[in-house]
Amino acid sequence: MDTQQEGMQELRKILDKADIAILTTTNAQGQLVSRPLAVHGKDFDGDLWFFTEDPSPKADEIRANPQVNVSVSTGKGYLSIAGTASLTRDQAKIDELWGPTVSAWFENGRDDPAVALIKVDADTAEYWSMDAPRVVSAVKMVKGLVTGSKPDTGKNEVIDL
Repeated sequence: MDTQQEGMQELRKILDKADIAILTTTNAQGQLVSRPLAVHGKDFDGDLWFFTEDPSPKADEIRANPQVNVSVSTGKGYLSIAGTASLTRDQAKIDELWGPTVSAWFENGRDDPAVALIKVDADTAEYWSMDAPRVVSAVKMVKGLVTGSKPDTGKNEVIDL
C-alpha cells in the first residue's frame, strides 16, 4: 500500500469515529470564527458535508471567503482539513443526508427554506493517529517528559487531496 492510500485509510478511520467537527471560517473583519457542526456523509471521498441555515453569518462568511478549515478530534486521533466551502440546496443530497438529529434544528423539516448544505472540497489533510489507547499514549508522553525524548504516540502526515 502506498503512502497516499495509507494516509487516506488513517484519515477515514479518524473521520469515521467523529460525530462533531469544528468548522473555521473568516468573518468580514478578517477574524477566524469556529463552530461545532455535526458530521454527515462519513464515507469520505474528498468532500465533507454539513447542514446549515441560510441565511446565517456562517453562510455569509463562506460566500465572502470560501477557504475554510475543518478539525476533528476522536479517540482514534486528530484531523485538520483545509478546503474550499460552497453552499448548496441540492434536495437530493439533503434527502440523502437528512436524519433525526438534523430535524431538531429545522422547524419545518427538510422542506424548510432555510435548509442548506455546506460542502467542503478538501485540498489537504493533516492527521495525527493514535496507535495506542489514550492511557498508553499518556504514559508515553510522561515518559518523554521524564527522559527528555520525543514521545512516539502515533503517525502524523499531510495528505494532498
